[in-house]
Formats: sequence, structure tokens, C-alpha cells
Amino acid sequence: MAPGARRKARAFALQILYAHDAGGSVAVDAAASGWDDNFEVDIDPAGREFASGLAQAAVAHLAAIDEVIAGASKNWRLDRMARVDRNILRLATCELRDFPDVPVKVAINEAVELAKRFGTAESPAFVNGILDRVAAALGRSPES
Repeated sequence: MAPGARRKARAFALQILYAHDAGGSVAVDAAASGWDDNFEVDIDPAGREFASGLAQAAVAHLAAIDEVIAGASKNWRLDRMARVDRNILRLATCELRDFPDVPVKVAINEAVELAKRFGTAESPAFVNGILDRVAAALGRSPES
């Protein structure tokens, strides 16, 4: 995969998951295969495959992922979080849970970068703090 391709793929996966969260009827497969053409997303086939796999895994395990996030987020219910932040947390938690080949630092740093790009000024610190606790809850240390 080309340098930066996974970052673009994560941004694409976030958009798919955001739309799914907003409407609940977005088909991940259809979005992953068609949205890049419709919205001129600059993503290569390997990136599209990674984005699709990440979004599909997040949707398939949504209840378990939300449970992990809820346990790690002190004083914040998921339904009270900004939709962008909630879905960034879902994607990163999915990576930490279900993609053991992705190092913890990478998953968290990439989520923070998404928060900088798509969230509010407070989003990066919020996402970082919760994901540190998520990683600990999942037994994943920053070195892994």
C-alpha cells in the first residue's frame, strides 16, 4: 500500500461509518465500492479494501465496541458524544480489538489525526484520552 494510503482509507472508513451512524441504512459494501467514484475520493484499491474491512468490522461488532468505549469514557455516554468523535473512537477501537497487526501507537495516532481533521478543537485530546483507556482495557500496551 502506498505511503499515506491507510490514512486516506481510515478517513474513507470514517465517512462510511458516520453515514451508517446517521441513517443506519448505509450498506458498507455498496458505500465502499461506489462512494470513491461518486465523491472523487483519492484512494487506491488496497486502501479501498482496508477501508471496507475496517468499516465492516466496526459495524459487525458495534455493540461490543460501544461497550468497550462506554467503559473507558468517564462521564461521557456514547449518545452524548459528537457523532464524528464517536465514530473515530469506534474505528480506532475496532482496530485495537480486531486488527492486531496495527500497532497501538499507530491506531491511536491515526485516530487523533482524524479528530484534528474532522472534529472540533477539543476532539484530538478527547479521542486520545479515551483510546489510551480503551487500549489498556483491551490489554494492549503502547509497545504492541
